[in-house]
Amino acid sequence: MAKNKNNRSVWKSRISKKTSSIFDKIGNSINIDKRLFREDISASIAHVEMLFKQKIINFKVKNKIIFGLNRIKNEIIKKRFTFHLSDEDIHMSIERRLFEIIGEDAGYIHTARSRNDQVITDFKIWLRNNTNDLIKLLTLSQKIILNKAEKNVYTLMPGFTHLKNAQPVSFAHYLLAYVEILERDKKRFEFNMNNLYENPLGVAALTGTSFNIDRNFTTKKLKFKTPTKNSIDTVSDRDFVIDFLYSSATLLMHISRFAEEMIIWNSDGFNLITLNDKIVTGSSIMPHKKNPDPLEYLRGQTGNNYGNLFSMLTILKGLPLSYFKDLQDDKKLVFSSFDNLKNCILLMNEIFNNLLVNKNEMNQIMKKGYITSTDLADYIVKDMKYPFRKAYNITARIVNFCEKNKKTFLELDLNDLKKIEPKFKPDVLKIFDFNRSINSKKSYGGTSFDNIKKMIRFYRRTLK
Repeated sequence: MAKNKNNRSVWKSRISKKTSSIFDKIGNSINIDKRLFREDISASIAHVEMLFKQKIINFKVKNKIIFGLNRIKNEIIKKRFTFHLSDEDIHMSIERRLFEIIGEDAGYIHTARSRNDQVITDFKIWLRNNTNDLIKLLTLSQKIILNKAEKNVYTLMPGFTHLKNAQPVSFAHYLLAYVEILERDKKRFEFNMNNLYENPLGVAALTGTSFNIDRNFTTKKLKFKTPTKNSIDTVSDRDFVIDFLYSSATLLMHISRFAEEMIIWNSDGFNLITLNDKIVTGSSIMPHKKNPDPLEYLRGQTGNNYGNLFSMLTILKGLPLSYFKDLQDDKKLVFSSFDNLKNCILLMNEIFNNLLVNKNEMNQIMKKGYITSTDLADYIVKDMKYPFRKAYNITARIVNFCEKNKKTFLELDLNDLKKIEPKFKPDVLKIFDFNRSINSKKSYGGTSFDNIKKMIRFYRRTLK
């Protein structure tokens, strides 16, 4: 088997002394970026095919390199490949092994490129593919929520502001709010894809190359849409990293809000939902406890992705153009955020699938807090032609009367109401019906049952 005669860092012909052991330990990224091996090999194959097309290398060299690269890919997939810390990163690791397999002809692989453009190309392809996977996973989340909403169109609950009973809503309407939230998250990731379809390969270290390369060829081969336009910007650009980290942090913030809400609703004080035993844990000392640990886990993980975003912003804020070693952590931060985010989405889906609605408790809590007050004020405006502020004041007096006499709205009779406003007619008592209140909110985006059904049908059609 042929060996790379250098079999060490490629710059050893220039750097005579051995690298400091501590920097040798912390300066390599092989244990992090080895997950880019597929992208690195596919980009390298496209690169050597372009070099052959442009008559920069010959047919024999091209075939030898592609043969070696495919063999390396199979070795890694089958876990027969040995990663050495001395290789520094996945790119040098693959190149080192290529020398072992095909000999000195492996040296042609780095013609007309640098690790600077090589790394960004691999990274963009990885992010492109995995962003698409996240978008598909979020669509699955939306479908799970839709299934839950479809079964709860007529499940009534109080909508909350300041965690106080506000107005009657359908539980399905609450759930559809999360469908909308996840739709915005998907759009953020989809928007980020624009920059991920610009091909960095061919800008080399920072100035381009004197070789007669064809960047449009590698762009098409690697399924990019266009080559990047400025070589200096290309190797220093990590905006696409920030975009991903920001979108990830925002999505996890939304998941955390969902988790917090479900923790509150699951508490003994609210008891609006019950969590299946599959998604709770027990106590080491209190036999009766069923704790919503998975929800608390989701809430806690948000901080990790916030930290990754802030770390990348801090790394970039003081960097001149173009490439610096500071940028090495970009992959570590993205991989960490991606793995965490994917696990959290999967866990959120599991929670939605195992969330049980306590309909009786929802009905009971609706009787507290005079949640049809706004309906009554609106009725006064429509029926008596009073200005809204006057209607508001009349309704507030009725609420005060109920509190003083320990009555709910449903326990009022017409005589009670007439003591405050003599013009009330018997049909005013219908205003306090929760179903009527919900179904009256027919404005676009409102909580009426018809609106909810239309939105469920809309998302059934549009979610792919």
